[in-house]
Amino acid sequence: MPGAIHHLDCGTMCPRAGKLVGGASWLAPGTLVCHVLVIETARDGLVLVDTGFGTRDVADPTRVPAAFRALTRPVLDPAQCAAAQLPRLGYAVEDVRHVVVTHLDLDHAGGLGDFPAATVHVHRDEHAAALHPGTLAERARYLQRQWGHAPRWATYAPRDGERWQGLPAVRELDGVADEILLVPLPGHSRGHSGVAVRRSAGWLLHAGDAIFSAAELRPGTRVPLGLRAIARVDQHDGRARQASVRALQRLPVDVTVVCSHDPAHLPASR
Repeated sequence: MPGAIHHLDCGTMCPRAGKLVGGASWLAPGTLVCHVLVIETARDGLVLVDTGFGTRDVADPTRVPAAFRALTRPVLDPAQCAAAQLPRLGYAVEDVRHVVVTHLDLDHAGGLGDFPAATVHVHRDEHAAALHPGTLAERARYLQRQWGHAPRWATYAPRDGERWQGLPAVRELDGVADEILLVPLPGHSRGHSGVAVRRSAGWLLHAGDAIFSAAELRPGTRVPLGLRAIARVDQHDGRARQASVRALQRLPVDVTVVCSHDPAHLPASR
């Protein structure tokens, strides 16, 4: 079973008209985060779940597309990069041996180049979509330069019979002995997945962008208009995304679900 799990914001974003994304005011900017997990393991070093923005993004903001910067207004603070936050936890960049990505969008994979020796674990369909995009939308959403350092990829697809809480799952990640699972939650992107981590008191599931707000976990609860719009605009497959949301809503109470961009999930999940 993994040891401590640290929750980091590796990319605050401040879109205008904050109420659209769950803020209190139309006039003040909103707050979105890039929720990254740092998992301590007994034998396999550190495991990151997603990376947020990387040091190269911060040093040269033009690496982040202008349209994305205009819409989300990322802070791009060097102190928020995972590579900068690890020393404050008592670790070095070299301690990161594995990165498990929910998907390869630019705000989730921007820091891959900061950990060049790490194995990058990803769903097989996501890897194919990112490295060989098949549509205009896929060509727009993935930044090939974020893996220009030629990382060591480990790709997966669930095998028959592999299940977690009734969902298809990959139960064994190459080189990772602890219970860290890749749980396909398709829809947002072609191979989008959640990452489940076994804890002493139940499970923690990082659901990536399967949802954008904690409100989506409660059927019938109103989700801020801007977050609903982002979910629809960014989705690869709307029906699959809705099915993934329903699957998250059905999970038992001993599964704590967090997502990538809702700031409410950071203090709640510590």
